[in-house]
Order: sequence, then structure tokens, then C-alpha cells
Amino acid sequence: MILAFREYIIQHLCCVWMFYEKWDMMKIFTCKNRFEDMMTCIYDAWEYALVYGHENVSLIREPVVQLSFMDEYIHIEPDADKVKKVVRSIIKSISYEAYMDVYYAALSADDTLDDIYRFLNVGFRMGPALTRMLTEPVVIRMMEHRRKVGNEIHYWREFTRFNAIENKVYVAHIEPKCDVIYMVAGHFADRMTSEHFMIIDENRKYAVMHPADGEMYLTDLSDSEMNVLKKTEEYADEYRVLWDVFFHTIGIRQRENAKCQRNMFPVWMRKHAVEFMEKK
Repeated sequence: MILAFREYIIQHLCCVWMFYEKWDMMKIFTCKNRFEDMMTCIYDAWEYALVYGHENVSLIREPVVQLSFMDEYIHIEPDADKVKKVVRSIIKSISYEAYMDVYYAALSADDTLDDIYRFLNVGFRMGPALTRMLTEPVVIRMMEHRRKVGNEIHYWREFTRFNAIENKVYVAHIEPKCDVIYMVAGHFADRMTSEHFMIIDENRKYAVMHPADGEMYLTDLSDSEMNVLKKTEEYADEYRVLWDVFFHTIGIRQRENAKCQRNMFPVWMRKHAVEFMEKK
């Protein structure tokens, strides 16, 4: 009886091993949700696909919610040289417009990494004609990603509110869904060149710093720094008060339209807007 069971187990294991020998495991490349990480991930996945085929790779942004038992996951760390090679190749072999599509898609709150990879797979074959291939499904998806991110950038350019701290530095807090803080800061850098300001992304815990007459840059914030910076909204700023008074007195009460206002200024964007903040 024991020998029969032993033979059954061995035979079963042999069958499973033969199955795995025939099964082509999908290589799933994963990385953090940063542009540099994503471009490096694309580079490494492409290098693997040149040998084993593009159909045998997939790319996912971390965190990976649901793991597949049948696939192999490979975490990728950012590499500046690989990022430069990918960006240079996109601009040179496809077009700058295609690169901007990739850049905007990389900022999306959705997992667009695999779409970017498939987009480039078509692009390196078709060249500059890629962005005009409006019947290609992956091109349509990339257009949607760019439109979504572009709309949010436009919103935050309008709805970012600064608070003057002792009339020396301007601080703004935002909580965007997409990673648009750098693009938003560029808008203000063109208009506030000679001012010290910073824009804080509270969802991702980093900020864009702009020294007066200098170049803006991104910096990560620790929990203790975040706690200190949150208190900047409590500073009394006469211009914030003036704007708040103007906002609430210019409107005609009988013509208030809350639904239209929500369409023009979504509720989830109002948390740090002084005109909608609760008065203490």
C-alpha cells in the first residue's frame, strides 16, 4: 500500500514537472510609481523580450495587488543611464510628441506601464507615424491617458492656493490623483521667478522647491517635515483673507448653482482651497 502511494506521488510530480517544462512562464517586470523607475523597467523588459519575445513579458507598477502563481515577478530599480537611453531612443526613433505621450501617461494615477510598453513596441516599428495611427487601440489608450493627466494639470494650475509665510516664502498644499506636481510648479515658476515658493504633494510626501531666481527641484519629505509643513496653512495671510472675502461677497446668492460649481471645481480638489476651508 505504501509503495503504491509512493509511486503515485512520484508519477504525479513527474507530470507536474513535465507541465512546467512545456509552460512558458510570463516574466512580469515591476517597479515603483516614478518616471525614472518606469523607464528603467521598460529598458530591462525590452532587453529580455529581444530574446524571448514581447508577448512573454508584462509590466506592472507596484504595489502588485494580485500575484499569479504561474508567472515570475522581477523588481526593477531605477538606473539613470537606462532612463537616458530610453528617452533618447523615443525622441530619435519615433518623435518628441510620442515622448510627451509617454511622459504624461507615466504621471497617471492608473497603471499605464504596460500600455506605454506596447505603445513603444508599435512606435519603434512604425516611427514618426505612430501618433497619427488613430485606429490603433494602444494609441487611443495613450491619448486618453494624456488627456486625463493634462486635464488635472490644468485644474491644479487654477486651484492651487499659496500662503505667504512672513512674506518670505509662499507655500501651497495639494493632493492630486496623478503625479502632476512638477508640471504644475513649472507654470508658477514662469510667473513667480523671483519668489521663494514650494508646492507640497501631500499624497506622495514630496515637494517642488523653487528658490528665488533659481531652478526648481523635487525633494522627498519625512513625516516630521510633513507635520511641520502642515502648520503653514494656519498662518494668518492678509491676501488669503482678502481672497476669501472677495469670493463670498462677489457672488449673487439667488443665482448660486452648486452643481455647476462642482463641475467647474470638483469637491475632492477643495481641501486646501481657502475659500472652502472651514473657518475656526
